[in-house]
Amino acid sequence: MWFLAEETAAGASGIEGLLVTYGPLVLMFVVLYFLLIRPQQKRQKARNMMLNSLKKGDKVVTIGGLHGTISDITDDIVVLRVNDVTKLTFERSAVNSVVSSPVSSEEKK
Repeated sequence: MWFLAEETAAGASGIEGLLVTYGPLVLMFVVLYFLLIRPQQKRQKARNMMLNSLKKGDKVVTIGGLHGTISDITDDIVVLRVNDVTKLTFERSAVNSVVSSPVSSEEKK
């Protein structure tokens, strides 16, 4: 009988030992996931949606801080009109944010 009691005590301490050993590691991974990985995935998804929704006439700011209006756009390239004469060509991924979109005729009414 005392032999069975020792085995159950040893088994319990084995599980407790695993929890003490790997518990903080698992907890640290869960905390890092919710504080770092998940918010970064949300930001990346929002950026991809913004880049996919770019259209002609949008006023944008590039990563370098250049302000301009989209005059032509393809899958990979964006041509920005900086003033009446100057047009600059950028990669689509160089657009940092959309300042304003053109107002359609339906929204004006």
